[in-house]
Amino acid sequence: MDEAQELQTDVAIVGAGPVGLFAVFELGMLKMRSVVIDTLDALGGQCAALYPEKPIYDIPGYPKVMAYDLVEKLAEQAAPFEPAYLLGQRVEALDRAGDGYLLSTSAGRRVRARAVAIAAGVGAFGPNRPPLAGLEGYEASGAVQYMVPKPEAFRDKRVVIAGGGDSALDWALNLAPLAASVAVVHRRAKFRAAPDSVAKLQSLAGDPASNVELVVPYQLHGLEGDGTHLSAVVVEDLDGDARHLPADVLLPFFGLSMNLGPIADWGLGLDKHHIVVDPQTCQTSTPGIFAIGDIATYPGKLKLILCGFSEAAMAAHAIYPLVHPGEALHWEYSTTKGVPGEAA
Repeated sequence: MDEAQELQTDVAIVGAGPVGLFAVFELGMLKMRSVVIDTLDALGGQCAALYPEKPIYDIPGYPKVMAYDLVEKLAEQAAPFEPAYLLGQRVEALDRAGDGYLLSTSAGRRVRARAVAIAAGVGAFGPNRPPLAGLEGYEASGAVQYMVPKPEAFRDKRVVIAGGGDSALDWALNLAPLAASVAVVHRRAKFRAAPDSVAKLQSLAGDPASNVELVVPYQLHGLEGDGTHLSAVVVEDLDGDARHLPADVLLPFFGLSMNLGPIADWGLGLDKHHIVVDPQTCQTSTPGIFAIGDIATYPGKLKLILCGFSEAAMAAHAIYPLVHPGEALHWEYSTTKGVPGEAA
C-alpha cells in the first residue's frame, strides 16, 4: 500500500462530533497526537448534520450557542494540536496490530494507533423515510429534505412539515418567520414535544393572521409535482379523506434509524446500540479501546454533551500510560500550562 495511505498516530478517534473534537484537545494537552475519522464530510457530527443553526442552552459558559458555532470553537480549540482529519469515510475494520490497532477506512486509508477512542454518537444514522411514490426524485432536487442546514433557504417557500416531535415543532416555529406558509401534519392532535413548543405552535396556528396551519389528524399519502419540483403534498385523515397542501418543500421528521455499523462487529461489550464502558476510565471490554459520548453507556449515564466532554478527559488520562508506558503523568491545569503557540 502507498505510504501516503497510512497514518501513524497515538490515538485514533472515531467520530468528529463535539466530543471527538474535545478529545483531540484533551489528548493534545497530555502530549498525544490524534487522527479523527468520520463518515460525514464536515466536522461536527450530529450537531452539524441535524441542527447546525439551532441554539444549545446547556453548554457551560454559553447561555446560548448555535450548534455550528460550538463546532467551530471546538475545532479552533483542537487546532494547536494539529490533528489529521479523515472525513467522508467510515472505519470498516479494526484489527489488533502489535501493541496497538490498525484501522482501515472505506476510502482505502489505514491508521495505526496505540489506542482508539470511539466518539461516534449514535453510530451510523439516517432519516426514517416516508413510503411515498416518487420520493427519490424529490429528495435529489431538495424538494424533500430531512434536516435544515440553512433556514434562509426556506425563505418565501411553502413548507410542509410532517411529524409530532421536538424537531418538527422546533423547525415549524423557526421557519414560520421566513416561509410563505408552514403546514404541520401529524396523525393525532397530541404532540410528543416540549410543552412550551406545543403551546407556541398552537397559539400561532390559532391566529388568523398567522401563516402556520396545524393539519391534524392527517398522515402523508402522496406527492404531486413533475417528479423533481414539488407542487403539493397529499395527506389523508383516518377516514381516507384527502387534502392537497400546496408545497415547495416537504420536511418529514420521523426520527432517525440508527445502527452501530461495523462497530458492532469489533467484539466490544454492547448493551443494545451502545458500548459498555468502565465509568472510571471509559475503557471498553477490549483493552486500549475506549468509548465516549452518546455511544458509551454505564450506570447513571446522562446523554449530555457536557458529560461527553468529561468522558473525553477521563479517557485521555487513562490512555496516557498506553502511549507513554513507564512515564509518570505530571498533570497541570491548562491555566498554568497553556497551549502550544500561546504566549506565556
